[in-house]
Amino acid sequence: MVVKDTELPYLRRCVELAAQALEAGDEPFGSVLVSGDGTVLGEDHNRVASGDRTRHPEFELARWSASHLTPEERAAATVYTSGEHCPMCAAAHAWVGLGRIVYVASSRQLGSWLRELGAPEPAVRTLPVHEVAPHVAVDGPVPELIDQVRDLHVRFHLGRD
Repeated sequence: MVVKDTELPYLRRCVELAAQALEAGDEPFGSVLVSGDGTVLGEDHNRVASGDRTRHPEFELARWSASHLTPEERAAATVYTSGEHCPMCAAAHAWVGLGRIVYVASSRQLGSWLRELGAPEPAVRTLPVHEVAPHVAVDGPVPELIDQVRDLHVRFHLGRD
């Protein structure tokens, strides 16, 4: 499946949420959970600066969906996100039975940016979603928003405003 123009507002919101995370001193990631009928069910941004490295928005939305949605509603939902899910979030997504993932920047792109910026290697290897959750439908990257997401990561890792 290809990312449709009608999905771009959800992805733009993810970028806004990632910018909010950056403004709060956190890593710039943001995600939106959307029902099968297009209703926004939840949104969040990274909150790992607190010291809890599991506070990724995709993980929080997966956890929320497990408690608030039926299996059918979860399967019909889409998670839009500024960056491709990490292995932890991809596993949570698959375990709770969420549907499609649409991301702006791929884990491969993020890894390349982090190397360019001299950022420390993450504690967990960066893998594409399909290597962790092979049955989840995944679409991305989304070229229209890549530069905005890259800029947020540059600002975070180089301390620019």
